Amino acid sequence: MASTPPAGTAAGVPPSERLVSLDALRGFDMVWIAGADSLGGALGHINGGPVARVLARQLDHADWAGFHFEDFIFPLFVFLMGVAIPFSLSRMVETSGRPAAVRRIFRRAALLFLLGVFYYGGLSHPLSDVRWLGVLQRFGLCYLGAGLLFLYVRPRGLVAVCAALLVGYWALLTFVPVPGVGAAHFAEGQNLANWFDRMYLPGRKWDGDHDPEGFLSTFPAVASCLLGVFCGLWLRDPQVPPARRAAVLAAAGAILLVLGAAWGIQFPVIKKLWTSSFVLVAGGFSALAMAAFYLVIDVWRVRAWAAPFVWVGANSIAVYLLSNIVDFGSLARRFVGGNVTSWLDVLRPGLSGLAEALFSIFLCFAVARFLYRRKIFIRL
Repeated sequence: MASTPPAGTAAGVPPSERLVSLDALRGFDMVWIAGADSLGGALGHINGGPVARVLARQLDHADWAGFHFEDFIFPLFVFLMGVAIPFSLSRMVETSGRPAAVRRIFRRAALLFLLGVFYYGGLSHPLSDVRWLGVLQRFGLCYLGAGLLFLYVRPRGLVAVCAALLVGYWALLTFVPVPGVGAAHFAEGQNLANWFDRMYLPGRKWDGDHDPEGFLSTFPAVASCLLGVFCGLWLRDPQVPPARRAAVLAAAGAILLVLGAAWGIQFPVIKKLWTSSFVLVAGGFSALAMAAFYLVIDVWRVRAWAAPFVWVGANSIAVYLLSNIVDFGSLARRFVGGNVTSWLDVLRPGLSGLAEALFSIFLCFAVARFLYRRKIFIRL
């Protein structure tokens, strides 16, 4: 790790290529990953009306098939990793050569993987209880696959690879029979991806005998990162006016949503399997979010509102790790607990939980601002 200026999307990107919107959207996403999802549980405990219930539902994962706002957070970060790749790796190839870029890809992927093992407890338990595949490990594997493909495959070839990953995964789960179950089963525990984890994934698995970040679902996750690469290539094109970049990106996002919903009729939208239809739906929403942030922040240059998200986005992985080491929720209770909690619950039952969740988000912003103002930027 090193302390370097964020330089927009990655170290080494010249000012002309800075995407403040990418830092802001990355920060917005990381706030949810690091703990803002506790808002869902808090809203669920409030004796509120239908709006509170809808929000609580959206801030919790779909039980299996389906797509909620909470299901959008993880793939959005994978998508944004891909957006940054054309900016950071292209510049590195120009200044230091392709071998240096390859070394950087392997180093960053390895560090993300090892940090993921550390995040889930490291080697504090026997090897049989180590979670070898998780969120950070998936970040690392997606960056490894998409980064190497970007360096060695032309854009048209990348489109073909992305399509092959999605269609190949669909064919695998649809036509290859699960021993003892049969083919085309997508229910939990009865599909090929879960069976493969049960048979071949060592260590602790998040869902008993299978893992939502398991072996086979890593391949379509790489496709999610490649969708981000396509977005980055488009936003980096100097021949396209900025406003048109945003408009075309938004249109592409809408098309992905339609295609994903249509594919989901046969191949359900399931985050825990990272199905191909889920890749398209999540990629569509990611493209729409990127288009909106890019238009407002980098084209219209309306930026003041996004400052807190930029603080977090400049140190996104550090904030993520810190959320595991420092319990922001427990800290928040030290400020809004006790008599404050009782008083809030008198006003409305469950309101204290909402106050704690909001204060934990404030603490996340405060830590990120502290690092940003002191120009401490931790990158891999």
